[in-house]
Amino acid sequence: MKISTNKYVTLTYDLHVGEDEERELVEQATIKKPLEFVFGVNAMLEAFENYLEGLEEGDRFSFSITPEEAYGQYDEDRIVNLPKTIFEVDGEIDEEVLFEGNMVPMMDTEGNRMMGFVVSVGDDAVTMDFNHPLAGETMYFEGTVIGVRDATPEEIAAFSMGCNCEADDCDHDSGNCGSGCNGKEKCHE
Repeated sequence: MKISTNKYVTLTYDLHVGEDEERELVEQATIKKPLEFVFGVNAMLEAFENYLEGLEEGDRFSFSITPEEAYGQYDEDRIVNLPKTIFEVDGEIDEEVLFEGNMVPMMDTEGNRMMGFVVSVGDDAVTMDFNHPLAGETMYFEGTVIGVRDATPEEIAAFSMGCNCEADDCDHDSGNCGSGCNGKEKCHE
């Protein structure tokens, strides 16, 4: 069976970023924790699906996706300083949430949810980076298709309506998953 729309796909892969000898492994989908998704329902990056379309169980793949095909170029304007007071809950800062290096769920003035990376915490301000963690990176995938089958109507509905991922660094409204989203590149919108 070939990978096509409404097929339930299971695969393993290594994801590297960087140039040539400097490439760094940033994510793996393994036999024990494979990437599983319904193809063609906007659960994954379009470019990612384009490279997988037509493959069958047992097929190996190796391809790269440019920033323009994925999360765009890194944008310095997406680094902002916010008043520390906006992170208060009942007059207190939750230091288990607000610390350098953590991903924090945020909401803009229009009610859109987004994830922000805490760059630094000062006395009065917090510097946040709202770029996707893979913005500006060319992503190099190498892996194997380990399963292709017809998706059930319930699976199609689950992957096309509402995210069922529980990762802390997912931006479910924009569809961008973070590193903790079981290897997924796009949330299940």
